Amino acid sequence: MNRAVRLLRRRLAGSMFVLLIVILGTFFLLEAAPGDAVDAYIGSIGGDAGLAELLRQRWGLDQSTGTRLAAYLWALLHLDLGQSVALSRPIRDILLERLPNTLLLMGSATALSFFLGSALGIVAGARPGSFRDRFLSIGSLALYAVPGFWLALVLVIVFAVDLRWFPIAGIETIASGKTGLARAADIIHHLVLPVTALGFIYLALYLRMMRAGMAEVWRQDFVLALRARGIPRRRIVLAHVARNALLPLVTMLGLQSAQMLGGSVVIESVFSVPGLGRLAQEAVTARDTPLLLGIILISAVLVVVINLMVDLAYAFLDPRVGASEASA
Repeated sequence: MNRAVRLLRRRLAGSMFVLLIVILGTFFLLEAAPGDAVDAYIGSIGGDAGLAELLRQRWGLDQSTGTRLAAYLWALLHLDLGQSVALSRPIRDILLERLPNTLLLMGSATALSFFLGSALGIVAGARPGSFRDRFLSIGSLALYAVPGFWLALVLVIVFAVDLRWFPIAGIETIASGKTGLARAADIIHHLVLPVTALGFIYLALYLRMMRAGMAEVWRQDFVLALRARGIPRRRIVLAHVARNALLPLVTMLGLQSAQMLGGSVVIESVFSVPGLGRLAQEAVTARDTPLLLGIILISAVLVVVINLMVDLAYAFLDPRVGASEASA
């Protein structure tokens, strides 16, 4: 327990520095981008230079970059993300509404890709060079080469438009009045296609990594010793080969969290899922810099938390790594 606490403290110290870099880098990048929320607003409804100047004064866009950065950092210290320019609502409230949908989508897609990909990788790596190994390896390579948005559109056309098995868009039926298990079933029904589109791309990656890891473990001396002792092959595969090949997948799980969060932007847009990805698209369209800053910050925090959990899991699976990191 003490080793895990020391490791967690070490990781948290580095994470605070990473978040500060994300905040400053994002702020200055958005400042360097042409246009602002006033330009987007005037472009959509029309207006003259007087209205534009009035709006910039009202929204604080007429102040210097340093003044606005200092005000933003001071607000963050008080856990205040500011006010959305386009939606005229507190950003914290908007994010709390959209974040559960993104977490549900990401969590389901991660579970699908990790567990199913690992299971198929074990099937392929149990007998390297066999027909099922070659079939699964070629199939995973083809699946990994498919763009996520294309797979999402194909799923919509086949299963939502042609077969009408699943809804085209949304996360639940609007004004359905469902509660409890009925509402949960409705949400699951809506999320089948988005989760499949987002998870299947990474499923192929985990399958190939598990298969490659098991092929490497099969050649190690301790596996040859286990086979010489007459231990059943199934036990060797599950208790020894697959377990040792699982460690790189746990590491990749943390690294892929940021990419999956980025991929959710496309998937949420295709399926009209009201999550952080679609909200980011709306913020970019409206040039809503405070809202976009809040989305990027909460996304960075989410990635940091996921990587902290992965580090703890890795230290649990391999105590040698955790001990070396904690004592460093």
